[in-house]
Amino acid sequence: MMDEEIRVPVSLPLDSDGFLRRECPTCEQEFKWFSHVEGDHDAEPASQYFCPLCGAPSGLDAWWTPAQLEYGYGSAGPAIDQVVSDAMADMFKGMKGFTFKPNASFSFDIPTPEALHEPDDMVIVEPPCHPNEPIKVPEQSTERVHCLVCGMVFAT
Repeated sequence: MMDEEIRVPVSLPLDSDGFLRRECPTCEQEFKWFSHVEGDHDAEPASQYFCPLCGAPSGLDAWWTPAQLEYGYGSAGPAIDQVVSDAMADMFKGMKGFTFKPNASFSFDIPTPEALHEPDDMVIVEPPCHPNEPIKVPEQSTERVHCLVCGMVFAT
């Protein structure tokens, strides 16, 4: 039984302003949040985020769009194939009287995804309570916006 964690780095596209598309797990509407670089001191530490559109809180890893999840899963396909192939070879290593020959064409056939493209859509709004955490919302949704970090309602 394998206990190892498999990590496959996946890069998601940002729009030209540096925003990443997100989807609320509650209302399923899309918005964007600013993608801080690793170690950015302006990034607010958070244990959850609030949907700018409906205000519902959710955990840090709950905001993927279906396209991002599909892309991430597809991007992991070759790594998953390699791990399974290596595990099979390790299982039979050293068994007397048995030779394991890996099948080079083995694959789970996880389709390789097309690259994602992030359009420059939506309007940038800055919450007065956390101005260093700007968000982008659809143009028709700017009258009542919730702060990503604290959930406070504001209008732009």
